[in-house]
Amino acid sequence: MHETPTMPIREIPPLEVFAPGLFAGSVALVTGGGTGIGRQTALGFARHGADVVIASRDGSHLEPTAAEITEIGRACLPVVTNIRDPASVEALRDRTFDRFGRVDFLINNAGGQFPALPSDISDNGWRAVVDLNLNGTWNMINRFMGPMTDAGYGSIVNVVHIFSFERGAPMFVHSGAARAGVVSMTRTMAPYLGYHGVTINALAPGTIGTEGMHANEVGQVGFDEQAWAEEVDRIAPMRRMATADEMAAVILFLCSPAARFVNGAAIVADGAELRGNWTEFFPRGAL
Repeated sequence: MHETPTMPIREIPPLEVFAPGLFAGSVALVTGGGTGIGRQTALGFARHGADVVIASRDGSHLEPTAAEITEIGRACLPVVTNIRDPASVEALRDRTFDRFGRVDFLINNAGGQFPALPSDISDNGWRAVVDLNLNGTWNMINRFMGPMTDAGYGSIVNVVHIFSFERGAPMFVHSGAARAGVVSMTRTMAPYLGYHGVTINALAPGTIGTEGMHANEVGQVGFDEQAWAEEVDRIAPMRRMATADEMAAVILFLCSPAARFVNGAAIVADGAELRGNWTEFFPRGAL
């Protein structure tokens, strides 16, 4: 006999749909694991039994998440890491395997960009964003794919953005180009890794309602919180932004037994934002 749910299904939090202990005995590594999607993903893995490694350039971002994972009862290794630096990534790999001896799930969530007109992006700005989002993701895959394929099991999820696809990236030509490269890399690597039992997929969220998104992106082009809320209600097909835990739930799904035959996919989770009307962030005719 099936148990009656304790609440209507529409009210169940996204990260509570997974079976208790689903990831018991496994190890997940999440870059950008101290804030936003990365934080919710790390906590989601921990709540379902995994030990977790979290990495970020800013150690102060890692400490609160590490403390919460420890309170859950799982082991957590926070490591300050610059994914643009191969030596830093190798140090992360070595510390992870020294502590846990394995990585089952690699979540390449770290990234970043700044909104700018194409003519305002310097050579250094272009290279910094491409190096972080594209080369940084490659550094992680390159250093961890050997141990994961040797183990014969695992999942890699690369977090990109809907700006990776055919409509381009109106606010972020540098990030759009880099993340499109990550999508291509994901698809290219899938047959190589899949042969050894490791899946690799990309998750492309739409606009996520986080403090960082507002401070670092839409706030930079003139939207205060009220104006942005009105804009979201006007243009978003579902009349809201996504939440970080909704994206974390998709990541956990891609690492779950239910997704073992999903490989080389680019999963769009944007509430149809990619098909809707986008905000004009810059004056028409600006270059």
